[in-house]
Amino acid sequence: MAPRAADSTVLAGARVVLPTGTVENGRLAVEGARIAAAAPEDARTVDLTGHWVVPGFVDMHNHGGGGASFTSGTADEVLTGIRTHREHGTTTMVASTVTGEMDFLARRAGELSELVEQGDLAGIHFEGPFISPCRKGAHSEQLLRYPDPAEVRKLVDAARGAARMVTLATELPGGLDSVRLLAELGVIAAIGHTDATYAQTVEAIDAGATVATHLFNAMPPIAHREPGPITALLEDDRITVELINDGTHLHPAVLELAYRHKGAGRVALITDAMDAAGFGDGEYQLGPLAVEVRDGVARLVEGGSIAGSTLTLDTAFRRAVTLDRIPVEDAVRSISANPARLLGVDDRVGSLEPGKDADLVVLDEDFVLKGVMRRGEWIVEPKTA
Repeated sequence: MAPRAADSTVLAGARVVLPTGTVENGRLAVEGARIAAAAPEDARTVDLTGHWVVPGFVDMHNHGGGGASFTSGTADEVLTGIRTHREHGTTTMVASTVTGEMDFLARRAGELSELVEQGDLAGIHFEGPFISPCRKGAHSEQLLRYPDPAEVRKLVDAARGAARMVTLATELPGGLDSVRLLAELGVIAAIGHTDATYAQTVEAIDAGATVATHLFNAMPPIAHREPGPITALLEDDRITVELINDGTHLHPAVLELAYRHKGAGRVALITDAMDAAGFGDGEYQLGPLAVEVRDGVARLVEGGSIAGSTLTLDTAFRRAVTLDRIPVEDAVRSISANPARLLGVDDRVGSLEPGKDADLVVLDEDFVLKGVMRRGEWIVEPKTA
């Protein structure tokens, strides 16, 4: 059947970032919920001259936003957090949990899996409790556990097919067996919150780990006689590294170092956001721990460790292409295509191609967000003359 004009829109005049490169004065056709190869002559045209159109952002590590926690909030609260991030360009996202009691996390996985089944989430990421007490960050030390494969399997099973990633300190007892188990189950084994040596990290990669959870943060730094996990994670092409580009977690020179060594195809820009993202300063809870957010930086009340971020991906993207001088096409790969590939949803999202979901972000010439479309519907409609 020919497309109906009432369901068809053409976005015209913008710089459109495609997998093959940027098209000047481009035209992107949207038919219903999907990107189309063409549109009828009488389709509605939106003039986006002077703007950029990029794929919708994909966040594979996010704990909440809009005042809502993905670890403890009700279904309605989780939806509030999802909407908050959608308004900032994240059209596909995973819900990340933090360390808690095993039975609680299993119940939580079942609850979040319903939102995955509804299409509101792309999956679940378990960050903890299988992490190192030496590098626990904003996780309760009393609730940490060794990565026993049976317990790892319990959480994956509780997610009813929605588990996408588990962060592990792979040097702990059971760590390597858990990595192998996750690889067999098709779940990402991510190395993070780890005190591993270089050799131990190499062993975990060989066992099947494919992601570095927020590289540089919550792991030993590089030393000249102790290269540690960072060196192993940077040098291996099997690993994609998460980076939190909020200006707090990483110095710009460190971000540049990661891009230089990994290449744009092996970087995933994430938020690691907590409740305060898109909401504001104040007092919050991250799992059982109290957090204070001041001037947009989240820290534990006790100890002062950084406790996630208040980042949204539109800010991460804008920093990447303006302050960090990352080419726009490379930033798009890092914030859309790469995480979509890792999550196994790149057949639907992560790039602007015919047949894929019409998920896109409109940015002005200064890379400030002006519009967000998800599955063909405007979440933030751009104001045009």
